Amino acid sequence: MNFMNLTSLNRAVIACAKCPRLIEHCRNVAQTKRRAYQDWDYWGKPVPSFGDPAASLVIVGLAPGAHGANRTGRMFTGDRSGDFLYRSLHRAGFASQPESICRTDGLTLRDAWITASAHCAPPDNKPTPEELRTCRPWLEKEFEALHNAKVVVALGKIAFDTCLAILKERGQITRVSDYKFGHGALHALDPLLLCSYHPSQQNTSTGRLTQAMLDDVFLQASRLIADEKPR
Repeated sequence: MNFMNLTSLNRAVIACAKCPRLIEHCRNVAQTKRRAYQDWDYWGKPVPSFGDPAASLVIVGLAPGAHGANRTGRMFTGDRSGDFLYRSLHRAGFASQPESICRTDGLTLRDAWITASAHCAPPDNKPTPEELRTCRPWLEKEFEALHNAKVVVALGKIAFDTCLAILKERGQITRVSDYKFGHGALHALDPLLLCSYHPSQQNTSTGRLTQAMLDDVFLQASRLIADEKPR
């Protein structure tokens, strides 16, 4: 049942036009393109989530990259952020291969689901607070459909805050301010909430986030899931 729910949700996400600024930006980028990708037929619309509908691990990012997921149509695919993420997922056993190039490259996720706080590529990688609030119900519906979720990895502070906002709306927490973001921080919520710096080029090129640091987060997620599953 949750497979059908998530498939329907993804179709609705792709058709969403609630944020005119973002829709216009996605289309403009798809028309102008980047020189290196002139031969690509850009996706140029809201990017659906991706992965295993029975996932124990849910990964929440910020938003599609203008020339990454907005080009390829798959979350964290086609840019350096995705290069870091999928290498870590493969090493932790969640991805069938260490790279994600396009929607038809054969990659599958095992026990993992990738989504984002915003499904449209924003100008300068900065969705407005209003745009994040508008997109948040999609993530809330995904959480409801992902019945097996045991660990959520929030990639970055915005993803972390989005998850907390949903938990507060549900009445599972009282104050968002009680929970602090930090790389590797783990919060005993339902599901468990594990934090990581976002694998943006700004973080990875400066050494704030290394491949080893990201590997450790997903290896920890794997161990937590194993501990949570009935023996």
